[in-house]
Amino acid sequence: MEFKPLSNHVFLEAVEEAKTTKSGIVLPETAEKEKPIRGKVIAVGPGKPNESGAVQPMSVKVGDTVLFKKYGPDEIEIEGKSYLVGDEDDILAILQ
Repeated sequence: MEFKPLSNHVFLEAVEEAKTTKSGIVLPETAEKEKPIRGKVIAVGPGKPNESGAVQPMSVKVGDTVLFKKYGPDEIEIEGKSYLVGDEDDILAILQ
């Protein structure tokens, strides 16, 4: 399914965090999981109008991997698949 977000909305797929800590400890599936903070951009809106009425272009594009606010985007499910949707303001950084 294709998405065409409106305004400055962004659709993200959560990126799974590593199941092994830096020190080599393997976390079991039953370990309490935190909300994701990394995601891959799968759709972006055209941008948000600024004070003069011109559309401010988006800073992110499809395919970018980003860090976002832990409780910023909302979780939604479409056709059995989970997505995160939020505003561009929920995104903190683009990972290189």
